[in-house]
Amino acid sequence: MNLVSIRIITARLEELVKFYEQVTGITAMQYTPDFAEVKTPTTTLAIGSTKTLLFFGGDEVAKPAQNSSVIIEFKSE
Repeated sequence: MNLVSIRIITARLEELVKFYEQVTGITAMQYTPDFAEVKTPTTTLAIGSTKTLLFFGGDEVAKPAQNSSVIIEFKSE
């Protein structure tokens, strides 16, 4: 298995994207108003709004701002 990304779920997407751009010095690719990625040579930090939880099964999968807001994604080969 390979680590694909670490995804942070937030209700404040724009603020979090700006924070990680500043911390990493990398410009995020914002694909939709609800999803952005900060790509490094070794992994991707994905930042999704709470609306993106529908792709993972709904609101119970992760909760923003409650230390339950990160999804670690693996890809099997």
